[in-house]
Amino acid sequence: MEAEHRARRAFIAWWTLACAVKLVLASRLPLFVDEAFYWQEGRHLASAYSDLPGMTAWLARLGTALGGEHPLALRLPFLAMAALLPWWVARIGRRWFGAIHGWRAGTLAVLLPLLGTLGLLALPDVPMALATVLCLHAAARLLHEVTPLAAVELALGLALGALSHYRFAGVVVVGALVVLYLPQGRQLLRDPRVLLALVVGLLAWLPLLLWNLENGEAGLRFQLVDRHPWTLHAGGLAFLPLQALLVTPLLAWAILQAAWVTGWKRRLARPQWRFLALFGSLVLAGLFVLGFFTDSERVSFHWPVPAYLALLPAAAMLLGNWPRAWRRLAWVTAGLGLCAALAWMAMVASPQWRQASASSKHYPRNFAGWEPLAAAVREELAAMPPGTRLLAENFKLGAELGFALGDPGIAVLDHPLNHAHGRAPQLRLWGLQADAVPAAPTLLVLAPGDLPFKQWLQRYHELCAWLGPLPPARSVRVDHGAQRFLLMRLVPQPSPGACVTPAMAWIDTPRPGQSLPPHFEVRGWAFKDGVGLSRVEITLDGAVVARAEYGSELDVAGHFPHSVDPNHPRVGFHARVDLPDSQAGRRWLGLRLHGADGSVEEWPEQPVRIAAGGGDR
Repeated sequence: MEAEHRARRAFIAWWTLACAVKLVLASRLPLFVDEAFYWQEGRHLASAYSDLPGMTAWLARLGTALGGEHPLALRLPFLAMAALLPWWVARIGRRWFGAIHGWRAGTLAVLLPLLGTLGLLALPDVPMALATVLCLHAAARLLHEVTPLAAVELALGLALGALSHYRFAGVVVVGALVVLYLPQGRQLLRDPRVLLALVVGLLAWLPLLLWNLENGEAGLRFQLVDRHPWTLHAGGLAFLPLQALLVTPLLAWAILQAAWVTGWKRRLARPQWRFLALFGSLVLAGLFVLGFFTDSERVSFHWPVPAYLALLPAAAMLLGNWPRAWRRLAWVTAGLGLCAALAWMAMVASPQWRQASASSKHYPRNFAGWEPLAAAVREELAAMPPGTRLLAENFKLGAELGFALGDPGIAVLDHPLNHAHGRAPQLRLWGLQADAVPAAPTLLVLAPGDLPFKQWLQRYHELCAWLGPLPPARSVRVDHGAQRFLLMRLVPQPSPGACVTPAMAWIDTPRPGQSLPPHFEVRGWAFKDGVGLSRVEITLDGAVVARAEYGSELDVAGHFPHSVDPNHPRVGFHARVDLPDSQAGRRWLGLRLHGADGSVEEWPEQPVRIAAGGGDR
């Protein structure tokens, strides 16, 4: 009894602490781009959308309706749902694996990084995870005895999952296969209460089915065809090491051991153990195999969450049989894993860390820059004629600016990102995809960094073909230009002429992160289609430190064959920078590009380290 009380107290303590930390982090984290789009969907309430069923949008609308237009309010329903998950895991464990193991399973559900961070962001994985654990709990109870309460719980879980994500269909299919495999499961199909629960679960898919029938199966095609290559690739090789890292290695081994011992050793006859283990192991095996054929460009590391929800009770039981040293190490590493995940989220919430990570591949682009951008947009709109329209380049900009400005109806351009994330059909349904040349003054907001650098010029030329010569742009640099936006004032009838685009540039030397003496050279190239550049200046921490000699011969036409800068091939520049010793330390080197049309653009900066005393380091 004392061991049970200790396990219960530990669970409640960890759960309380985790909930408090997540609440603080959720109030400070900038809005993630997908969250902003779900907010926008919540402002256009419907039974289903192009990317998801309706539940995520409904919860987002509920949160802001109760708490106002704030990221924390948006996330509150998801935080509440995520807080329920460990309790349901503990219920499953206490009922079928013993009270002590049950409470420990609940603690593992708190500490497991993939589960412990759920709810920090308003994402569909949260209601889907809750739906999964409801179905697992209900199915385990039904395998023991069919009761009206268990049937209602199953119906609720199936309905919630169907309204949360397309991926829940996989949970249903695997669960059905396991139930049909078990003799006790096949007997359930004779009970009308269970059949009624299944009918309710099937009916919950109707809104999504009807949406697809009305829209040419656009959602299904994106989820099942468009986003996946369906050709063999090596992406699946990363599944096991990545999951071991995210789950923490010792806990991952305990979970695999639990799947084998309680699911595939036939001498263990308890049907609840076998159901949970077979479900979890089939989900993991299926995702491992699919990893060699499915989408490897977008995030999918969280997909195995349903398997872990099923396997944690058995893993907690088996951990109790490990040698004390290994058992303690498993708990410590799990706790450290959660701390690391929460620490990363805390760093994302920190403007200072985002700025410091500007040159890193780990820079959290999808969280950064929205407030400075919104402030610049407000300034531009205030200086433009009344009735000026706002036009965003893609769904990310449209949704984030919409949340910041309180406007869910910002029009967006057709953009590869809209299609890559399955949002293009929804934008067309809302009438927010701009297909005609603006007939009123318009502020166009571009985010070049959302495409690979080599595609920027092509994108600019596509805009030229539609809008005519692009006007001078206001650069909005965030975190040294790691996030960079261009604001352009469009007039209803632009003057015809050659395509004029924003400038393109590159610093060949020095390299990012290079250590330099106080006296060094900067070399590179820059051009501006249509009008050319009149001057290139070198900046350090935003201040001009040298004027470059511009116009040396440097042929970059092979990389940009469609470029129409009149200065080609004389687009190279070089400059000598002389700094006092007081400038020693980590600095940010950038360019200020002056167009022949009077435009001035700030180019993204790169870090360099200036050594003191004139020597290289």
